[in-house]
Amino acid sequence: MDMNKRVSLELRHRSPSEVHELVLDNCRSGDGKMEGITEEFSNLEVLSLINVGLTSMAGIPKLDKLKKLELSDNRISGGLEVLAERLVNLTHLNLSGNKFKDISTLEPLKKLPQLKSLDLFNCEVTNLADYRDSIFKLLPQLTYLDGYDVNDREASDSEGEGDGVDDEGEEGEEGGDGEVNGDVDSEDEDEDEEDEDEDENLIIFPSADEDSSPVKGEKRKRDPEDEDEEED
Repeated sequence: MDMNKRVSLELRHRSPSEVHELVLDNCRSGDGKMEGITEEFSNLEVLSLINVGLTSMAGIPKLDKLKKLELSDNRISGGLEVLAERLVNLTHLNLSGNKFKDISTLEPLKKLPQLKSLDLFNCEVTNLADYRDSIFKLLPQLTYLDGYDVNDREASDSEGEGDGVDDEGEEGEEGGDGEVNGDVDSEDEDEDEEDEDEDENLIIFPSADEDSSPVKGEKRKRDPEDEDEEED
């Protein structure tokens, strides 16, 4: 499916300004350029263009609210000046699996002051000596490069965002489970007590095949034959 048709499909009868996240992965771009995305997507925050055949970023419009751009597995080798000019609030950029060979091709990213996370997995530039040190020096605003900070500490999935909401949700779930489990435990205890009472009132009689000696705790009646034997 070409990119224009995919954009129309993803709109789902919404206007472009209502869209906050747009995923166009695995569609086909015409002539290696972005299509169907305009400045009308004024509230777009996340744009994913993984494996769409891009060779250039020339077609990207000005998107002031865009924070996350996924461009992995394309054929981009340069031209990042466009990103610095049109995506001024970008914080996450994934360029993994593209054609970047030199540190110099990444210099335009210095003009993205909000950029915190950059991914370059499977790009030739990662094979250069002192690659990580060079990138952190070139882009001091970065917190994470390929998922790790300058001290090789791995980034968390949320990177500290939305933790409060998650904690509240987990506490609510735990509280609910606790109450339910409490009721179940109480019912189990009642059933155990009833079983114990039944066991106390239960008298076990020996079968015909078993020894006819009285069961412990049971008083056996004396038979007349026993009395005669005692008199003899």
